[in-house]
Amino acid sequence: MLKVVVDAMGGDNGIKPIVDGVQDALKTKDFEAIIVGDENLIKKYLDSNVQDKIKVIHCDDFIKMEDMATNALKNKNSSIYQAVEIVRNNEADVVISAGHSGASMSLATLRFGRIDGVSRPAICTTMPRIDGKVSIILDAGANVDCKPEHLVEFARMGYEYAKNVLLYENPRVGLLANGEEDNKGNELTKEVFKTLKKFPYFKGNVEGNDIFNGSIEVIVCDGFSGNLVLKASEGVADAIGKILKEEIYKSFLSKIGAMLMRNAFKMLKKRTHYAEYGGAPLLGVKKNLIICHGKSNARAIECAIYQGISAVETRVIEKIANEFNK
Repeated sequence: MLKVVVDAMGGDNGIKPIVDGVQDALKTKDFEAIIVGDENLIKKYLDSNVQDKIKVIHCDDFIKMEDMATNALKNKNSSIYQAVEIVRNNEADVVISAGHSGASMSLATLRFGRIDGVSRPAICTTMPRIDGKVSIILDAGANVDCKPEHLVEFARMGYEYAKNVLLYENPRVGLLANGEEDNKGNELTKEVFKTLKKFPYFKGNVEGNDIFNGSIEVIVCDGFSGNLVLKASEGVADAIGKILKEEIYKSFLSKIGAMLMRNAFKMLKKRTHYAEYGGAPLLGVKKNLIICHGKSNARAIECAIYQGISAVETRVIEKIANEFNK
């Protein structure tokens, strides 16, 4: 049976939402869960209905958010180190963590190893589109400074992920720039463009609005730009929700309208909230790792587990490796 390792330590909201997310996922998916963390705290929240599918490995040490990512390599007693080692030793199939993302990436890169031909693993983040489907951005923060060949690698990995995990028959790949014209962009993107135009799935430069309008499935950029886009998008979604709430409470008619539009508002929140997209896989390493937002709630952990299971079942790592062996 497929096994999922969940690092329960280091998240902003403590252990409870992580344990709850694991248990919610077990109610709909058939897998075995291994939770690494403080056993005394974890067992407080375990539900007897799914307890037989959960193994707890005690670990009360973890990498704190203010720690350097390199600390994870030295601290073999930390929860994320132990979780990564379980998958490295083929005792489980995927790691889920809402802890220190830099530590998770460093450990995965060094302990799992990179796929042959991949020089820089990339974070692949899911974004909502107006057509109800999703697009992906990579890199979303693993590599702040990139060379042209790194972005070409991101494009190839993103294409394989969109095709095999998201099940797009013919995913389109675009290069994030400050205009759609071929000559737009900085020195980095202009060099990348020269190589990517040789790939049949490359559709050219795209702008920020294309991430959401349904015109593209894979958006390629350096980690600095990708992380800015991600954080700005989260901020805009949060701001829209607050603005709507404020306007609704300004008048009686607005309140009546809001009651009539309640389902529409619920769907808007669901389609734009980060929790519905779970986490972000680290593409380019030899084992599966899903990086979750530090403030992940139970729903985010649940969806991250589904994402990890899909990555395992579709053998996306094997398919990326085959692409780079061509």
